[in-house]
Amino acid sequence: MKQLKRRWLVYAISGLILIGAGLSLSIEAALYRFQNIGGFSWIGYGTVALIIFNSGICLFGQGVIYKVRLDDKRQQELNN
Repeated sequence: MKQLKRRWLVYAISGLILIGAGLSLSIEAALYRFQNIGGFSWIGYGTVALIIFNSGICLFGQGVIYKVRLDDKRQQELNN
């Protein structure tokens, strides 16, 4: 049960950090686009930002899965 809780915390917190970082980088890429800084370099920057954002969503989703497993295990222990 400790391992499930640790995995839940690691995945959920990591996911939230990556979601925030990806959104921040996406906004910065949009600013680069509108300011025409570096021509078309904003495309690569925005692509990396979206990869980070989507990775955060995947990690957070895995954290939700571990949380559901943890809750199920706790419920089973209460029923026994």
